Amino acid sequence: MLFTSELLDEMNVLVKFTLSTDMAGIKVRSDADPVLVAATERLYEKKLVTAKDGGYLTSIGRDAVEHAKEALRILRSEP
Repeated sequence: MLFTSELLDEMNVLVKFTLSTDMAGIKVRSDADPVLVAATERLYEKKLVTAKDGGYLTSIGRDAVEHAKEALRILRSEP
């Protein structure tokens, strides 16, 4: 299975979340890049975030962010 452009867009939204606190969310404005808006809405439909425009991470969303950030770290060969 390959990464589609839609999955990459979703991953790019996910890595914008901070994991240092559960009290920090994101808000994607309706006039933002349509690709970003659509990716965020898909994350909501997948129950990874609490609102269509971002909101907070759900438990599974937090897991997804942890894995996405770890994959980025590995692929960038950061120590």
